[in-house]
Amino acid sequence: MRVKKLLFMATLFALVFPVAALEKNDPLPSWRDSDARAAIITFVETVTDASSEDYVQPEDRVATFDNDGTLWTEHPVYTQLAYALSRVKELAPDHPEWRSKQPFKAVLDGDMKALGSAGEEGLVELMMASHAGMSTAEFESIVVSWFQTERHPRFNRPYTELTYKPMVELLEYLRGNEFSTYIVSGGGIEFMRPMTMEAYGIPSQQVIGSSIKTEYKVVNGTPTLVRLPEINFNNDKGGKPVAINQFIGKRPIAAFGNSGGDQQMLEWTGAGDGARLMMLVFHDDAEREYAYGPANGEIDTHFGKFPQSLMVKAKEQGWHVISMKNDWASIFKPVAE
Repeated sequence: MRVKKLLFMATLFALVFPVAALEKNDPLPSWRDSDARAAIITFVETVTDASSEDYVQPEDRVATFDNDGTLWTEHPVYTQLAYALSRVKELAPDHPEWRSKQPFKAVLDGDMKALGSAGEEGLVELMMASHAGMSTAEFESIVVSWFQTERHPRFNRPYTELTYKPMVELLEYLRGNEFSTYIVSGGGIEFMRPMTMEAYGIPSQQVIGSSIKTEYKVVNGTPTLVRLPEINFNNDKGGKPVAINQFIGKRPIAAFGNSGGDQQMLEWTGAGDGARLMMLVFHDDAEREYAYGPANGEIDTHFGKFPQSLMVKAKEQGWHVISMKNDWASIFKPVAE
């Protein structure tokens, strides 16, 4: 009789509280039950508990996120570089000199080794050729069209569908607890802005990135901002805390990155008073995404380098390293979603 009663109660519970409903109430369903997930929940509960000595007023709950490799995939090349390569090929018929001039020749020949050896100076040259010489409105229109038509070479999906599901859930969880979420990326600010609201729920005014200089002109009677082939600000490494101070005006209480370019942002965040959360995404899942480092023996890379020194720094500072392989139950949204 007792067994029948227990079975009846279990069935009733399942009907009233189905698994789907339980999962719906989980703020981070794509995260496995790990130390990283626990650290996030504990931190948010602590800073939002008015009785806690580490309580933070809503207006001061600022969280900053790198973009490439932290919120969406950055391999086999940065998404913005993929755009630049595509744009150079499109413009090549008007520039026959590119056939013999590096790094343009490498792009047109599909020689990734030569392109990699061009270094930062070569990449900047590609960016200037593909990003400047037009109005900001024209640039946005071209970028939006590219996002709509281009597909990732491995996953054959639009780049905007290759955002990390666990991180999107984290952004929503933080905003649900009255955090302001900002992107602070080395990527181009005007390249990111057209997609951040749809992809992450982050409006364009909360996107901070690298920029090229613009000039105000009146063109055919219309006020216009023209993009110039000159770097205005490189929002990477030490530039990130500078930009955070300039554009946000408050030190974050949480910061998320994935590479050596994010170290200074995490240091700046951790130097503040009270409870802090600093986390790094580590790409160690070659099967579902990519694995690279060179930390922990993973392959070295030109894009999103995570050096062993950063892994050591994270351990020393108490930063949390998120293992994509072990901490994330899923990485991308299913195609049907």
